[in-house]
Amino acid sequence: MTLVVGLGNIGEEYAQTRHNIGFMLIDLLLEDLQTTKLSNTKFKGELFKSSSTLFLKPSTYMNLSGESVKAVSEYYKCDRIIVIHDDIDLNLGSLKFKIGGSSGGHNGLKSIDNLCGNAYERVRIGVGKGQDVISHVLGKFKQEEQESLTKVLEHSKKALFELLNSDIEKIASKYSLKS
Repeated sequence: MTLVVGLGNIGEEYAQTRHNIGFMLIDLLLEDLQTTKLSNTKFKGELFKSSSTLFLKPSTYMNLSGESVKAVSEYYKCDRIIVIHDDIDLNLGSLKFKIGGSSGGHNGLKSIDNLCGNAYERVRIGVGKGQDVISHVLGKFKQEEQESLTKVLEHSKKALFELLNSDIEKIASKYSLKS
């Protein structure tokens, strides 16, 4: 079973913020899939199933995302985890893929690393870097950023659908974007 996790924060005040780009991509993916919503309070998130793939939006807030990922992964005995997250070290419009590595200071990844290890696949979507990191990632995308955001999300959606039936190295060489 494959678990695809989109990182973000719950609540209307965080909708459309840079930190929620993982949630945004999960929502886009779900539009094109026939899914069943799975309910279990111990999952600590919204969980959807399509074929042999699970799609998770943790409801623990970013810095506790690992609790949700661990609960779902252990319950369903997931053999593959793919995490979609914002990356301030990449410009908006950039897309990179990797397995493992450091959290780069990302609190959602730190939480997952602490509870599940760091040997999972990562879909890194660039959101750029602001003067103040916290206000930047918790800030909403500006009007002038919407076109770049839409393009990178659509591109990421194609990449992720292909990644589910491929390996990350092939997808990285085909879909990585530099902006």
